[in-house]
Amino acid sequence: MAPATGAPDSSTDAVERIPPVRVAIIDVGSNSVRLLIASAKRSGQVRELDRDRVYLRLGDDAYRLGRIGDRKLDGLADVAERFARRARAARVELMETVVTAPGRQANNADELVDLLAGATQAPVIVVSAEDEGRLAWEGAVSFLPESRGTVGVVDLGGGSCEVAIGKPATGPTWVRSRDGGALRVTRTFLRSERRSAREAAAARRVIRELLDGIHPPHPDAALAVGGTARAVAKVVGPRFGVRKLDGLADEIVRRGAVASTAGLDITPGRIETLLGGTLVLSEVARRLDSKLEVGRGGLREGAALALVRAQSAAA
Repeated sequence: MAPATGAPDSSTDAVERIPPVRVAIIDVGSNSVRLLIASAKRSGQVRELDRDRVYLRLGDDAYRLGRIGDRKLDGLADVAERFARRARAARVELMETVVTAPGRQANNADELVDLLAGATQAPVIVVSAEDEGRLAWEGAVSFLPESRGTVGVVDLGGGSCEVAIGKPATGPTWVRSRDGGALRVTRTFLRSERRSAREAAAARRVIRELLDGIHPPHPDAALAVGGTARAVAKVVGPRFGVRKLDGLADEIVRRGAVASTAGLDITPGRIETLLGGTLVLSEVARRLDSKLEVGRGGLREGAALALVRAQSAAA
């Protein structure tokens, strides 16, 4: 699958007349496995029809063992097969499984791909870190109501963080990635049950070192996508900069993540990694010198668009 890049063809009217395609994307990440069933148009519109999510935490094995263990592979096969059946019951025309950080960070990635191909009976793609950033940018920008100049998209997942910047008319032209996802940061730097201010400060220093070399151009607007960004928005509102993010991190250290998110619709798995993810978002926002606005769409929507465009180009 080639990532969706740039705007639709210049023959916009002809492209608009092409009927939408029903597609399914199974997204295998470090934290969760997600399903998106959507109606997608080559010109850039994605309409969600169904979605699902199962937390498998494949990243725990990748970081601890260097490979995905048999028990989690068995669980993954069950989830992937169930998602594929659900997609076919929805009469999708195209289906693809996209593997992100687990496919890049586990030394048994080939086994992972073979298992997924057998479970879904559909193509499986391990996307590069750069392509992940581009697809997330495309998916997020597809939901913008109008051109907003240069747009930055921060895609914070469980195993990695991508930053992509570009204009809707031309696509992303600056993309960087680091292995600093919310789950990976939590497991590596925030191991204690009750996180202390000293531990959080040490984690922040390591995150800053991890992000060394990321000097993005300043965007006119910046979107944050992924589960951590949505969880942060539920606590502090849909737009947040360094001040709000640092304040949330301090509150989590002081009160604990459970108390800081009491009464909000945030899963326990997300609460566990919220401090680590918040620290990463804060450092990225500081480098962008911009507030982040929680975005709609992301990797799965971008992958759906890329799949539809690839089919159209091959026709």
